[in-house]
Amino acid sequence: MRLGAVPLDRGVLKAIFLVCLADGIVGLSYGSLAAADGFPLWVPIALSTMVLAGASEFLFIGIVAAGGSPLTAAAAGLLVNARHLPFGIAVKDLVGQGGRSLLGCHIMNDESVVFGISQKTLSQRRAAYWVCGLGIFAIWPLSVVCGAFIGRFIPDVSAIGLDAVFPAILIALIFPALRQRRTRIPATLGTALSVLATPFVPAGMPVLFSLLGLLSWRERKNAQ
Repeated sequence: MRLGAVPLDRGVLKAIFLVCLADGIVGLSYGSLAAADGFPLWVPIALSTMVLAGASEFLFIGIVAAGGSPLTAAAAGLLVNARHLPFGIAVKDLVGQGGRSLLGCHIMNDESVVFGISQKTLSQRRAAYWVCGLGIFAIWPLSVVCGAFIGRFIPDVSAIGLDAVFPAILIALIFPALRQRRTRIPATLGTALSVLATPFVPAGMPVLFSLLGLLSWRERKNAQ
């Protein structure tokens, strides 16, 4: 695929650049946190290149740093990334074919999917998907490595608020969805269950209990 054959609108390219830049800033935070929590440099590097999913990477290091097992952390990360299943259906025409599709699937993330499906023509959708995906694929590991080196010189990451960056980002992302009652009720129930379970289960397990909140949505749906 030749991206130059299908020039994207300048506004789209600017938006993609800003999103990649924002992801780079988050990557600095992630790398700093990983280093401050005592992870060897190869761990955030491996996760940022092979997993390439910020939410699950933050969750993994958070659970392990809190004393949870790597297996529990990996399971929680897989659950967080379950949204990639419908993503794959939405962009099945954009990831390419043959060996190229392996890379096309690897660079699939929230941002590349949004830019990909929001364009008018198929050629523009493919171009936007690949430009955004490859941009994040390049800047995310680089920013994580830079953040890891910076984190080694920060005695207490929490003192400057870097540990609050990711939770703040997640809250900002989910807040609009909480305006809908059918989303707000399961989210509230899941939060309550995870908080109640925290004193009684190992670190990392409460996030799994929060998924039980989805049962309330299912029951309401069946009742309608």
